[in-house]
Order: sequence, then C-alpha cells, then structure tokens
Amino acid sequence: MRRLAPALALLLLTGSPASAFLVEVTTSVAVADADDQRALQTALTQAVDGVLQEAIAFKPTLIVLTHAAVVGARLYIRLIVADADGERTFEELQGPPDFSQPHENVELKL
Repeated sequence: MRRLAPALALLLLTGSPASAFLVEVTTSVAVADADDQRALQTALTQAVDGVLQEAIAFKPTLIVLTHAAVVGARLYIRLIVADADGERTFEELQGPPDFSQPHENVELKL
C-alpha cells in the first residue's frame, strides 16, 4: 500500500490532460445541376470527404450536417465534426443551460 500511493500520485501528476476535438467547418463545392438530386448528393459526399481528408487531423466519430445551401453553381455546407471526447462534449451542450446555480465572474484575456 505504501508503494501504491506514490505511484498513483506520479501517474496523476504526469498524465496529460484530456483533450476533445469539436470543430465547425464551412466549405463549398461546385454543383453541375442544382435540380439534380444525384448531383447534389455527389457534391455533398465530395465536400464531406474533402473536409475529412484535408481540413481535420483527427479521427471523427461524429459528423453533423448543420446547414446546406445552393447559391448559383455552388453547394455551401456547414458541418460539426468531433472525436469521441468531442462527441461527449457536443451531447452535453445539447441540453438547456443550467442557470439555477450561481456562477463566478470569469475574465478572459486574449
């Protein structure tokens, strides 16, 4: 037991803090024919694949399409992309805020 406590303390002190990735990405792709559902589906798939391959550097477990609009010959989309920890954060943020508990004033300096 005497050896367990220092080993546990060392583990807690040297452990890295948890990190979560939760990002919102906006992108666009060309659409040949905005009235063709198959062309829109292909464009959407290309846009999401492009984000996953070129814009993020983590393995996503959650991808949410939050907005899509065709403007002219382009499809504009907005995605939320998260890893496993970010997905848990996203789920926690979906509930209504708890204003019943008093909160401290926090000053942010950038």
